[in-house]
Amino acid sequence: MSKPAITYQQQLDLLKSRGLIVPDEASALHILEHHNYYRLSAYRFSFTQPGNPDQFRPGITFDQIWALYQFDRSLRQLVLEACKRVEISARSRWAYELGHRLGPLAYLENSHFSDPLIHARTLTKLDSEMTRSKEEFIKHHKATLGMAWPPAWVIAEIASFGNVSNLISQLRHSSIRQAVADGYGLDEQVFGSLLHHLCVLRNTAAHHSRLWNRKFVITFQLPKKKPAHLHHNFFTPTGTGNFRRLHNSLILLTHLVQCIEPATHWPARLIHLLKTLDPALIHEMGFPPDWKTRPMWQALLAANP
Repeated sequence: MSKPAITYQQQLDLLKSRGLIVPDEASALHILEHHNYYRLSAYRFSFTQPGNPDQFRPGITFDQIWALYQFDRSLRQLVLEACKRVEISARSRWAYELGHRLGPLAYLENSHFSDPLIHARTLTKLDSEMTRSKEEFIKHHKATLGMAWPPAWVIAEIASFGNVSNLISQLRHSSIRQAVADGYGLDEQVFGSLLHHLCVLRNTAAHHSRLWNRKFVITFQLPKKKPAHLHHNFFTPTGTGNFRRLHNSLILLTHLVQCIEPATHWPARLIHLLKTLDPALIHEMGFPPDWKTRPMWQALLAANP
């Protein structure tokens, strides 16, 4: 290996040799002991010289990198919480609409889904989830009721977000997909693509990966007609890649959470967290320069001064 392992002190000395100011070395060493140097170093790029990621701009401190790391950690927790709410809501609505329109076990019928291979793989994953599950209601349906597969509203309780996304977006019946999406005021195609994106977003947050300035390969269709009030909030594709960052995801997560729980404090918590970020860095999340004047953000900022 060309890069040997170095001690915590050597890691800190390396950062200092690159121009980083370390006001409290004992605190910095403690942070390095409990947070991988390589993990922390990913947050340095916002503070380095243009074209030279190994040289910090004058005056940059270790505390600034640590503050950005803490912001990202809180952001992941907030985003993960919202994704979980959407996941629970979506699988609940899917089970209700499917069960009433096609029957409790319709999710097993290949003919109801557009891609037989994806459907078969989804059932295989669902079967594995049932096998791993320790839930008494799964044991009850199998052992007591003799059901190899439980009704949709039961399987929904153990289905992963990815499987729920497939079971909704792969349905041949657009009327059922739309019935599910109606609960959020969205077009069914937009909602299907959004679920796929939120699976990626949830997994990113759940696995402690950097979130705040990430460019997402899997994005989603932007709502154009409904709900009408959302369209003017989005950062639209311009070729800069900003539309692939988190801003647009936060717009729709805010909308979805408010649909699910109208009295939620989640948007207020998001605003309070955004205020802790250095304003010079927020564009790296895909926020447009005029974001504070766009309708949704303007309303939330006014409600949470």
